[in-house]
Amino acid sequence: MIGFRIPVSGSQESRRGYALGCSDLLEITGTEPPPKSSANSATPLYLDLHATTPLPKGVKFALFTLPVCAKDVADGDGMTVYVKIVDADDEDQLQGSESIPLNVKQAVYKRKKERRCRNYTKAYELHGLIIRSGYRIITLDNRREILTKKYRIRLRGIDAPELGMEYGNEAKEELVKLVEGRCLRLLVYGQDEYRRFVCDVYCNDTFVQEEMLRKGFAWHYVDYDQRLEFANWQKEARSKQRGLWKSTKPKKPWEWRRRNPMQR
Repeated sequence: MIGFRIPVSGSQESRRGYALGCSDLLEITGTEPPPKSSANSATPLYLDLHATTPLPKGVKFALFTLPVCAKDVADGDGMTVYVKIVDADDEDQLQGSESIPLNVKQAVYKRKKERRCRNYTKAYELHGLIIRSGYRIITLDNRREILTKKYRIRLRGIDAPELGMEYGNEAKEELVKLVEGRCLRLLVYGQDEYRRFVCDVYCNDTFVQEEMLRKGFAWHYVDYDQRLEFANWQKEARSKQRGLWKSTKPKKPWEWRRRNPMQR
């Protein structure tokens, strides 16, 4: 298995990141990687779950996602991603995973049985139960099925305009351009009050928050993140009047949310 081992120190932490796995949340135990999208065909997709390189300070765990769908991008600083857990057809993997709830395991078994009997209506209902539990079965091009887990994520350290604000749609479109069809590395620092996982997000060699700030489609969320490079990237975008900085008085999203609590 090919693994990523990226030395990170000090100011390089934000820009470079890691591609390490977390064995209790990301159980990639087979020898095949998740599928490659055409837009990301050159990206290596193997994870070394036994890598000894430590994660950056404050990181709880790291995840490696399947290709992101445009419809799963909520706005300019949030999205839903899916991470492979096990091969759905491999009963040993499924049974051996301690992180998968029993009701999900049972639904996967029953769905497989119903599909063999061509009872597709019942199989569809069972998949609905799996989805409501925070998982999803995805069929690959070779018809192999994998069980994935859903994660709602929030980009750490930035705050993009809300969809009801000026430049809100543009910020969302920019994030879609950066991540659509691509696999992401996520460094997870914790969860926010809405149970979203707060992450540094990397796509190939691109640090997604850096791009959003440099292009002027997000604010540095300084109340929650004091990284100097974030302040510098925002300053650059502002001086060059990119994105929301074309406005003479751009509205701050956190202030807008306080005044419009029902339009979050």
